[in-house]
Amino acid sequence: MEVAEGDRSGTFRSLRHANMRLYMGGLFASNIGTWLQFTATSFLLYRLEGRATDAGLNTLFQFAPMLVLGAWAGGLADRNDRRTVALFTQSGLALQAVMMAVADFSGNISRPVVYSLSLFLGIVNAIDNPSRRGLVTELVEPHEIGNAMSLNTAVMTGSRIFGPALAGLLIGPLGTAWLFTINAASYLAVLASLALIRRHEMFPASIAPRTPKPVREALAFVMADDLLRRTFIVFTIVSTFAFNYSVVLPKLCDVRWGNEAAFPWMLTVVSIGSIAGSLATARLPAIDGRWFAGAAILNGLACMALAWAPNLVVAFIVALPLGMGGTAMVASMNGLSQQKTPPEMRSRMLALVAVAFLGSTPIGGPITGWIGDTISIEWSLGYGGLATLACIPLLRKVH
Repeated sequence: MEVAEGDRSGTFRSLRHANMRLYMGGLFASNIGTWLQFTATSFLLYRLEGRATDAGLNTLFQFAPMLVLGAWAGGLADRNDRRTVALFTQSGLALQAVMMAVADFSGNISRPVVYSLSLFLGIVNAIDNPSRRGLVTELVEPHEIGNAMSLNTAVMTGSRIFGPALAGLLIGPLGTAWLFTINAASYLAVLASLALIRRHEMFPASIAPRTPKPVREALAFVMADDLLRRTFIVFTIVSTFAFNYSVVLPKLCDVRWGNEAAFPWMLTVVSIGSIAGSLATARLPAIDGRWFAGAAILNGLACMALAWAPNLVVAFIVALPLGMGGTAMVASMNGLSQQKTPPEMRSRMLALVAVAFLGSTPIGGPITGWIGDTISIEWSLGYGGLATLACIPLLRKVH
């Protein structure tokens, strides 16, 4: 299909496809509910014991399945219809939200119950992630994949503006159980969008043949490419140690700035910065290593600045570049991996990126929570910024 030059540029160019608009709309509505639940769960755990470690342990249960199953799930997505897999997994995620609401309404909510349901959530999410994100690459033409992935990141992060803000408004009058219920209902939006996608307007990828070592093939592809290898190593380190601010922000808001209720609003401000980072990345005709390196530097500096912000006003200001740098890194890593990857390997590559981003959380989350409870609440955030800046020399030769 011949594409006019004007269609090849512009931040929102991939939204000219009706399927892309439909899917992004459903995903946006559903993810607002997801962030309602995420914020409510962090509030719930902190109020039970007042410890950052509990939220860190919850991330262990929620994201450990990604570390164990994520790469395998990418191979599953490459060998099956991604839309069908996403329909099943999104239904499973809705069921988990229902179970959280029932436990909370019945008065049976506790740390073991939350951890158990977070483990269930993590297992379903590990399978869902590469299929749901890989489906995006089938809704647009090949030259639009980088833009589509950046807009997908913008939708995911944009929902974080509204989700935590709504949680801040609703958690007082409604309580956490109703927020879990709203999240369960929000999955109807993404399920409807999946059901309504017009198959004849899709650009389906080739189904990958069954091979004995699908994950090793994807890893070998990353290691053979100098740009992917360097950015992937840095992305894994930063994801492990610098993207855990949601673990310590409830305690940081309470202890350092004296306002526990500021937590959801802090997440909202970070998310506003995230939108800027993802849309700035979406504007690029092609993503390169220099953009990734600049985003990493911004993220590291902002992480340290937020840790020692003297008051909430300064903290809110610094939270904007924190969100911008972090999300520009995620969008860049997704875009780079898809630009360089053959169609039959795209879900596996997305799964590897997800393993680095989310699968590393079971390691970094508990470490971050432990530092916040035993060493310093400031250093629980600041050490991630130092780790990020220490990685920058690895990126000095990327292009």
